[in-house]
Amino acid sequence: MRLALRNLSVVYPAPAGASFPPLPALGPLSFGLAAGAFVCVVGPSGCGKSTLVRVLGGLQTPTQGQALLDGQVISAPSRRIGLMFQDTNLMPWRTVLDNVALPLELAGISRDERYKTVHAVLPGLGLADFALAYPGELSGGMAQRAALGRVLVQKPAVLLLDEPFGALDAMTREQVSLDLLRVWAQAGQTVLMVTHSIPEAVLLADRILVLSRRPGKLAADIRVPLPRPRTLEDMYNEVFNACARAVRAAIEGA
Repeated sequence: MRLALRNLSVVYPAPAGASFPPLPALGPLSFGLAAGAFVCVVGPSGCGKSTLVRVLGGLQTPTQGQALLDGQVISAPSRRIGLMFQDTNLMPWRTVLDNVALPLELAGISRDERYKTVHAVLPGLGLADFALAYPGELSGGMAQRAALGRVLVQKPAVLLLDEPFGALDAMTREQVSLDLLRVWAQAGQTVLMVTHSIPEAVLLADRILVLSRRPGKLAADIRVPLPRPRTLEDMYNEVFNACARAVRAAIEGA
């Protein structure tokens, strides 16, 4: 499905009696994402990246403009849009199987059907042997894979990922990123992912959108010319390095 923003802005109002003015957080911002694209968003801290995810996910109403999914205004959360944040929010008393199955349980799907769906997702995330494990028995990378599985079982057309791997060590982060690419290649969702890591953005994305300092505006739209499928070896070639330098320069100049 195609995502688009039209002249979108978010301004946080000042509390009653405050001595400071309203805070412009984002925009005006306009861009479109083709169906099936993998796009990363980078930019300085506080430039509105998380606000952008919340607006696209229907969790926050823009002050001005519109966010659109296939031409329809996004005004509330939708089962067509899956969201994943840095905090896994796994329930410690539920197994991986039941944590991943939770959205299906809440949707009224039968036990047999939801377990069948989860068991089909877990192998692609490297969790087939951990279905009956509890969150306290998982590594950080496994916990993030379980959180991603909880989004994927809903079969959303769009994935919105807000710094999902930010708490992981570098090597685990790379491996989970490759897992995400493999799952995305099979399902073909439209993905918008916020990250602070330039190498991660270049490894994953077709396009990298660079936001300026607050209020975040589109400072650069950089295409990533690396072929797919991607591997960690791509991080050591000149095309990768040139793209990473362009992204860094755009952030520094934003």
